[in-house]
Amino acid sequence: MIRTLILLTGTLISLFARAQQDSTKIPDSLDRKTLQEVVVTAYQQNRRLADVSAAIGVLTPGQFSRFDNTSIVSAFNSIPGVRMEERSPGSYRLSFRGSTLRSPFGVRNVKVYLDGIPFTDPGGNTYLTQLSPFNIQSMEVIKGPAGSLYGAGSGGAVLIKTMPDEWQPGYSAEYTFGSYATNTLNAQIRFGDSGNGNSISFSHQTSDGYRDHTNLRRDMAVWESVLKNTDRQTLSSFVSYGDLYYQTPGALTLAQYIANPKQARQAGGPNPSAQQAQAAIYQKTFMAAISNTYHFNDHWQNTTNFYGAYTNYLNPTFLNYEIRNEPHFGGRTLFTYESGIFHLNAGGEAQKGFFKTEDFGNSNGSPDTVQTNDMINLWTYSLFAQGDFQFMHGWQVTAGASYNKSFVGINRLSVPGFTPRNKTFDNQVAPRVAISKKITDGLLLYGSVSKGFSPPTAAEILPSNQSINTNLQPEEGIDYEAGIKGDFFNGRLYVEVIGFLFQLQHAIVVRQDSSGSDYYVNAGGTQQKGIESQMSCQLLPSPTTSFTSIRIWLSYTLDHFTYDNFKKDAIDYSGKYLPGVAKNTVSGGLDLFTTPGFFLHLTYYYSDKLPLNDGNTAYAGAYQLLGGKIGYKTNAIKKINLSVFAGVDNAFNVKYSLGNDVNAAAGRYYNAAAGVNYYAGLTINYNRRKRS
Repeated sequence: MIRTLILLTGTLISLFARAQQDSTKIPDSLDRKTLQEVVVTAYQQNRRLADVSAAIGVLTPGQFSRFDNTSIVSAFNSIPGVRMEERSPGSYRLSFRGSTLRSPFGVRNVKVYLDGIPFTDPGGNTYLTQLSPFNIQSMEVIKGPAGSLYGAGSGGAVLIKTMPDEWQPGYSAEYTFGSYATNTLNAQIRFGDSGNGNSISFSHQTSDGYRDHTNLRRDMAVWESVLKNTDRQTLSSFVSYGDLYYQTPGALTLAQYIANPKQARQAGGPNPSAQQAQAAIYQKTFMAAISNTYHFNDHWQNTTNFYGAYTNYLNPTFLNYEIRNEPHFGGRTLFTYESGIFHLNAGGEAQKGFFKTEDFGNSNGSPDTVQTNDMINLWTYSLFAQGDFQFMHGWQVTAGASYNKSFVGINRLSVPGFTPRNKTFDNQVAPRVAISKKITDGLLLYGSVSKGFSPPTAAEILPSNQSINTNLQPEEGIDYEAGIKGDFFNGRLYVEVIGFLFQLQHAIVVRQDSSGSDYYVNAGGTQQKGIESQMSCQLLPSPTTSFTSIRIWLSYTLDHFTYDNFKKDAIDYSGKYLPGVAKNTVSGGLDLFTTPGFFLHLTYYYSDKLPLNDGNTAYAGAYQLLGGKIGYKTNAIKKINLSVFAGVDNAFNVKYSLGNDVNAAAGRYYNAAAGVNYYAGLTINYNRRKRS
């Protein structure tokens, strides 16, 4: 099947190349803009994707619009080397190159930045569910260790942009409804101008979910502003409040999954069912940030931001009732010097958190007797610098490094006379060196070496089994990477192939005890080898009387991840495949836009089978998904753009598990994903002036 897809794509590219020798430059429009035309900011290089010597995945408004706008899962999974899972609506899990090992839920070992502001908290956790897809303009995904500029972490980084490149006063609104009583309403008003602009947006989403006990409700309000005091200075602010609730059905055994994949976890032994425990997440987060950019002269500039955030988190589970209060604050400063052949970035970031975590017994969804009461003191900081050197004949060298230090202190107030447990992770330098060579104007070769260093998160040191494991060691390893990027036929064809070898030591792996509580261990070393490839092909050299754009795209990932030397309880797992990682994944599709305004998006996704435990004795089966979206766009009314659309996901009603619980107790690995489901919606956008 994979060979057939690759051969078919190669044939299409070959036919395209022979037929389009006299091609002209594509007009720059949202519908026709190709992947390689996008300017990425990763590693502060501000270059086209085809010219960046790193493995970067890009999601633009055009990529997001291919899919249902109620979730970002499908968009993330179109990027090679990236896997996003959703155990139930609202419960995201994100991993790059196999970092699912240490993330039973949520986003860990991946640093996330929101408009340059640290969005990952000082405990190492990221509440990505607190962002509505409506508020995301674009994302850049850095795969592999990115510590030379983005602090400690071996999994990668995500750079999220919420403001558009061009300010357009007006308003936008969209409504989508679909299967499982899913309803999503988004609205935004923009006023002012590019020198003093404000936007206020609100998002509301509800869903009954595709399994029992999977209701979702998410409300989010955001205010953003931009103020240009002078030609040299720009102030921007971001204020958000999110209120999220979703039920957690729990994973199933294989027998339960086969018998009825929609069921929630049933009662067993001393543990109640999901409904009896009223297992759910109640999460409220407030965040406020301000950022200042100042241009000293034509060469020097500085961007400095500060933020404060507070999260209230309630989680009744099968075992307990957890209450977390997590206030934290921090900031980042970046100095930039730029000349014709040299580009320097240097700065630092710091975060401080005062977390309180209380565990109670769970009495039918209400807190009962106190089990533990912990005060958690957290701080982390990073100093970094990077230089880019451009030489003659197309050579470029990038060299950077960061110094990272973090601290976690735990005082268990529920134990009289408890001696606080403190742990400092310091003296860790994370360097990165990349060398690239422009063979031709459209062909780049590059190689890089980087070090990954990732201390355990607060949730890993203080897991759900109520232990305190300050002996857990940081992950660290060396990543070797080489790639080729090609930009052909005046920008209509982009091809990228990247190979990597990541040798990780002290890998952190999640396990579950007999009660089903999570805990973490260091699993020795891993060998993570892989190939990531993608292509994007614009078939039309220019718009015709029938079509404005016809584009095909394809990504393919080959991963061979194994334990290098890992023994646990006299069992040797060396040579076993890492759980949660599929060997082969494929994503591809067709985007078609007609001159009258009709559009069509077809999407295909394939995941190979993947092991579910360290011993490779249980597997989740391979699956193939097909989705489609069709609609009509018009701007017949002056300054107003209207779009109506309808779509289908999992068109063949495939039964598969998404968001598997790896190394789960009693074989509860499986979280069934939705069968065939449908959606439809309407979008309206009013601009007071036309696009320039």
